[in-house]
Amino acid sequence: MTTINILKDFTRTPGARFITDGQYSGEEFREKFLEGHFKDPNDNSKIIIILDGTEGYATSFLEEAFGGLARKYGTKRCLDRLEFISNEDKLIIDEIKSYIEHPDNE
Repeated sequence: MTTINILKDFTRTPGARFITDGQYSGEEFREKFLEGHFKDPNDNSKIIIILDGTEGYATSFLEEAFGGLARKYGTKRCLDRLEFISNEDKLIIDEIKSYIEHPDNE
């Protein structure tokens, strides 16, 4: 099991979709923090993502980070492995899961 705390491990101020859009993008987060855990097709360990403590999330950040991951590694694999924690905004978890379940609707 791996835990990724976006506030502590990445930033308090998540940015936009792409690295070219500026610092702390969804693309950067996906590449640096998520994709490495998906390279081994036999690794089925849980990845816990703690969402609390940031100044909020742009839709483009969430879609690129998690929808982008599903486009590369598949919806089922992402839903099976990722677990989200948010005590501040419970609806954000449903939003992220919708990006994973429908990765082609960016």
